[in-house]
Amino acid sequence: MSEEGLVSGDGIWLDETDWEVAAEDFGDEHGPDEAVPTLAVVGRPNVGKSTLVNRIIGRREAVVQDVPGVTRDRVSYDASWNGRRFTVQDTGGWEPDAKGLQKSVAAQAEMAMKTADAVLLVVDAVVGATATDEAVARVLRRGKIPVLLAANKVDDERTESEAAALWSLGLGQPYPVSATHGRGTGDLLDEILAVLPHTPRESDPVVGPRRVALVGKPNVGKSSLINKLSGDERAVVHDVAGTTVDPVDSLVELGGQVWRFVDTAGLRKRVSHASGAEFYASLRTRSAIEAAEVAVLLIDASEPISEQDLRVLSMVSDAGRALVLAFNKWDLVDEDRRHMLEREIDRDLARVPWAQRVNISAMTGRSIAKLVPALRQSLESWDKRIPTGQLNTWLSEVVAATPPPMRGGRLPRVLFATQAATRPPTFVLFTTGFLEAGYRRFLERKLRETFDFTGSPVRVNVRVREKRDRKKR
Repeated sequence: MSEEGLVSGDGIWLDETDWEVAAEDFGDEHGPDEAVPTLAVVGRPNVGKSTLVNRIIGRREAVVQDVPGVTRDRVSYDASWNGRRFTVQDTGGWEPDAKGLQKSVAAQAEMAMKTADAVLLVVDAVVGATATDEAVARVLRRGKIPVLLAANKVDDERTESEAAALWSLGLGQPYPVSATHGRGTGDLLDEILAVLPHTPRESDPVVGPRRVALVGKPNVGKSSLINKLSGDERAVVHDVAGTTVDPVDSLVELGGQVWRFVDTAGLRKRVSHASGAEFYASLRTRSAIEAAEVAVLLIDASEPISEQDLRVLSMVSDAGRALVLAFNKWDLVDEDRRHMLEREIDRDLARVPWAQRVNISAMTGRSIAKLVPALRQSLESWDKRIPTGQLNTWLSEVVAATPPPMRGGRLPRVLFATQAATRPPTFVLFTTGFLEAGYRRFLERKLRETFDFTGSPVRVNVRVREKRDRKKR
């Protein structure tokens, strides 16, 4: 029997061909690795890509505004239609010969076009095919992946004839839709499922420089750190808090490796309480965290840990990103403050005891070289996969030594486990009954002790076997 088989708590080994039978008991139609294909939504600025993304995923998550250029990074969202799951990547507006920040936005869109399993090109049917639309179409025609053409802003039958003119782009039939009103999106989703493969293409999960989001409250030293790491004045630094509004990307070579650091705006208020530029700065910071692989949370070591620090920490934790805690301004910390800081860490940062900690000074450059090994360790943990056989051998030993607590007079049995995903590592336990939260935390702690997930969150989910009669075969 292959070591990649699944072992139950009763010592019964299941190979991959038995997964469907085992999963049927738990109402689960997906296998151990729930990899899903990706649809990239591309087009020039302000054609309604993010509005259409919200319509496809069935909820309002992508930021929408009447001005062009709100979306800048590639942002991924989970979607499903007719029982099939897939990922939708919203991209910034693509323009040929872009300069400055817009060039980076275009590069992200181009990367999405290269790595996705299918592409949806969105064109404004009312405006018609522009020179930019034709340039995008030329790029897509040269590719080997399926392309669909969405003619957006077709709000009624009178404008459907304008959509027909988009045949000239050479991408096949244009599908008339109204992202705002939902008209035609059901038919478009049917066509999307028809061209999307059931499994994603084999590709390197790490494309280009690793993405690092610098986050923290205003005036904590994020831009100063970017400047010190890059060796030049790439970000505006000022004593006035809130100098940075938009995320700023910087390619920095550290330790023989190129990293993409994103300097984000400091969060002053809750997003629901912010307004104007501050509101969109908050949303873009959240988007930068979602687009990053690892976050460096800068905390002012010379001041008490604040509610703002904890709010940013929650954003990183909820996004499931690897994490490094960088205590900045360490040159201003005396012996008394160090003692107080340790107490604050034990009290306020208890939810992330796994995070890497580095004491630095962005102003003087003290110990910033320690960031690189901390980042590498965190990303290694974030990408880590445990073989199924090894995982279940560990699980049977742990459960035998410390069984789960009784619930309702019965002892739930842990039958087997699998790692469902990486980035972050996500484990699914299949059981005969509910496991208490305390026991799940115990298993997570044991997982970390055995397999070392330093710097990365670990998620442990429980699937309880459904009670239903099964016919004898």
